[in-house]
Amino acid sequence: MDRAPTTTELEAAAFRRLRDHLRARTDVQNIDLMNLAGFCRNCLSNWYAEASAEAGHPIAKDEAREIVYGMPYDEWRARHQRDASPEAQAAFSGSPKHD
Repeated sequence: MDRAPTTTELEAAAFRRLRDHLRARTDVQNIDLMNLAGFCRNCLSNWYAEASAEAGHPIAKDEAREIVYGMPYDEWRARHQRDASPEAQAAFSGSPKHD
């Protein structure tokens, strides 16, 4: 008999798809994500680390980033991060801050 997936399983699948999509879209910079969506890869890794700690299995910030980025953060930055345009920096400076 087939079992319906749980909400947690569906949410985990959606997270993995988002994570994989962001890994593939290295052309999309974190500042662009922040300006358009109010979150970025670093936010996602922070949320992952927070959820892990809440579940009683804390992980380090660097470990959470590697889960999201698919490689060490410094390596991702060296390979893919570009300097933010003055327009992107201005938009970021004027955007509301969040936790």
